[in-house]
Amino acid sequence: MLIDVVRGRGGRLWSSPSDKFRPPRFQAACYRILPAFRVHSAGEVGVNQSGDRARYALAILFAINLLNFYDRQIPGALVEPIRKQWALTDSQIGWLATAFTLLYAVVGLPFGRLADRWKRPRLLSLGVAAWSLLTAASGLAWGYGSLFAARLGVGVGEATCAPAANSLLSDLYPTKRRAHALSLFMLGLPIGNFLGSFVSGRVAAAYSWRMAFYVACLPGLLLAVLAMRLPDPPRGASESAPLAGRPHQGSPYWSVLKIPTIRWIIITGALSNFNMYAIPTFLPAYLSRYHSLNLKQATTLAAITFGLAGIPGLLLGGWAADRIAAVRSNGRLLLCSASLFLAAIFIFLAVNLPQGRLLLFGVLMGIGCLLSYPYYSCVYSTIHDIVPPSLRGTAMALYFFAMYLLGGSFGPVLTGKLSDYSARLAMAEAGASRLNEHFRAVGLHRAMYVIPLCSVLLAAVLLAASRTVSRDIGELQIWMSTPDKPPRPDQLRESEVL
Repeated sequence: MLIDVVRGRGGRLWSSPSDKFRPPRFQAACYRILPAFRVHSAGEVGVNQSGDRARYALAILFAINLLNFYDRQIPGALVEPIRKQWALTDSQIGWLATAFTLLYAVVGLPFGRLADRWKRPRLLSLGVAAWSLLTAASGLAWGYGSLFAARLGVGVGEATCAPAANSLLSDLYPTKRRAHALSLFMLGLPIGNFLGSFVSGRVAAAYSWRMAFYVACLPGLLLAVLAMRLPDPPRGASESAPLAGRPHQGSPYWSVLKIPTIRWIIITGALSNFNMYAIPTFLPAYLSRYHSLNLKQATTLAAITFGLAGIPGLLLGGWAADRIAAVRSNGRLLLCSASLFLAAIFIFLAVNLPQGRLLLFGVLMGIGCLLSYPYYSCVYSTIHDIVPPSLRGTAMALYFFAMYLLGGSFGPVLTGKLSDYSARLAMAEAGASRLNEHFRAVGLHRAMYVIPLCSVLLAAVLLAASRTVSRDIGELQIWMSTPDKPPRPDQLRESEVL
């Protein structure tokens, strides 16, 4: 390969044994020429990725991600029958949705390091098999405690998906196509959300809520087998920089956290996941209580507004993110900030509608959710733009740790507690002594206003992140193209201009 011709021992560029007599400009020119040949390098080895292998891997990873989010939506679709059977409060429902995310966040850290060091297809296969079996076990629960324990186990299995899958995709697709590939991968989120609510609601209405857990098991076991056949390219294989795949020195966690933009992105993850877990957990219940829909109607409308609306949001977001990134290095985050601010407006208008305005509610809530989904296309690709290839599994694990521990875990719980508090307050205002379904509907309606508030805060933090990302992208490009030494200030200024 070209790199082997011009690279000597120790990673030093040379042309002959007498290269010490060459002027420094020659070696600098070699560094500038290498990326133009688009050699895909991982460490010292050039790697040419097969398009067919990359497409196959993307298809399997999409299916795994779809099942990942399908399984998460099952409890939200079944809130009302489970709550009524076991006489649960909204706070208990919120903790049930939080159960797997708490453990997901904690065990995701070691799984992230494992994704940077071990065989990623094997890690994915074991995780998919584990969470599929434990989802089926949720249908065998005999009470709240056993269902809570089963959901904890599901969280352990699902924690393998994001670090390993994102790390694989970053090594299969180059930077200019990465946001598009990630948007296709993340289509599993809205489609999984849609199918999780739509299918589970119909299965529960036709049979029982327990059967809705059982039907998710067999597809998961099939995908676990297919995951073993995924390609596992070297770290940094899709990067054009000659030294992209070399190991990073120092603490992997501190190496990621010292990147300024990552710290902003971690905050955005917590705010985004607060909404993305509060909405599917309580939207079917909100439609049932406040707008008086039955189980099948509520889950269908929730599936359309939160699930199907995300498909154009992700596809358009990925398309726009790649194009604006070619013009402005911080364009992806600026686009995402504007999208989330508009989403807050539409979601507020939807929640503020009076009872019975279902068509208008569906349109406004659907547009608000559509505008929320570009977050994934923009932010996930930005993480890969600023983190070295050998640390991307660790970076995703740290990001998801905060995203789920602070956002996904407490979004449903805090929304549920706010709903219970508001319901009791409505009961006291009415002078009643019994908390009936009317007061529960009023309480949940008031609690839903926290969602547009979080979207406004999320847009503001994304705007702050856009102010640091250009420098971080420049630092990574210099690190991937030069030996281990700190970049000169003039190099950083030049990279920011480019």
